[in-house]
Amino acid sequence: MAPALKSDGNNEWKKNLPEELWDIPLTNLTIPGSHDAMSYCLDITSPLLRSESDSFRLLDRVFYCFTRPIIFKWATTQVKNIVQQLQAGVRYFDLRIAHKQNDMSHDLYFTHVIYTQVTVVETLNTVATWLSAHPKEIIILSCSHFEGLSEKLHEEFIYSLKKIFGSKLCPSNADVTLRGLWSSGYQVVLSYEDQAAACHKELWPEVPYWWANTADAEELIQYLDSQKHLGRPDGFFVAGLNLTAERCFIASNPHVSLQTITLEQWECVRRWLEDQKPGAASTSLNIIAGDFIGLIPLCSIIIALNNLLLKHRRT
Repeated sequence: MAPALKSDGNNEWKKNLPEELWDIPLTNLTIPGSHDAMSYCLDITSPLLRSESDSFRLLDRVFYCFTRPIIFKWATTQVKNIVQQLQAGVRYFDLRIAHKQNDMSHDLYFTHVIYTQVTVVETLNTVATWLSAHPKEIIILSCSHFEGLSEKLHEEFIYSLKKIFGSKLCPSNADVTLRGLWSSGYQVVLSYEDQAAACHKELWPEVPYWWANTADAEELIQYLDSQKHLGRPDGFFVAGLNLTAERCFIASNPHVSLQTITLEQWECVRRWLEDQKPGAASTSLNIIAGDFIGLIPLCSIIIALNNLLLKHRRT
């Protein structure tokens, strides 16, 4: 009988997968993901994104002392830093990238309504260092939004990505089984959601993300079940367990935060999550992303779902 998944921590969970699963495509495994992964280090004093509406920008300028704490507590979706998330078992990272308006430097930042304190390049260098210390761990980086990036900035950023990750970058036509990736030394599937990626074989297209856009866990589950009924996309895709709220909800609930509603409704989400299955079936899930990694045991539950593949292969 093949060994079950080890339960001694998630730091190297892909390395610890039983050999029975080494030839299954990563698209058929369940993989923990981090929604708005870098929002743990938002800069409360930074400008609003230029894509925010003029009315919201005016409101923020006039009532700054009131709006900023609200923006901060609703835009913050994570409390663990990037290395802590990796150690917790996260292997998919939702990275929203932008260039600050009127910034004469070429520095890029992560964003969620406002900008992060850290730059993109310094963060990704940290990720590359972690990967070098964990050579059998494979991650998926989903780079998107790119607000304020010119064609030149895109090319500079893509050059930086190739320099940072080098031979760790997995080409979009590669064999994405663990055995195949390990034999080639590939550790990074890098999705780049812009046409600038079209001529770069090291960059993958957009990874579809199922987003319910609701603050209610039951509505979230109904949405995800309806998406499952329609059938899974080809390749990698994300089922988002993250709750969200419209501004009217936020304004009418000033003492609530994204963290409080996430924790209050976690048990409802947990029950649904524990019933999900990995695999190639049309209703199977792949990447499952959520908020507040570490405050809820999201990663352990998602990783453990892969035990179902072991049971299936033995029958």
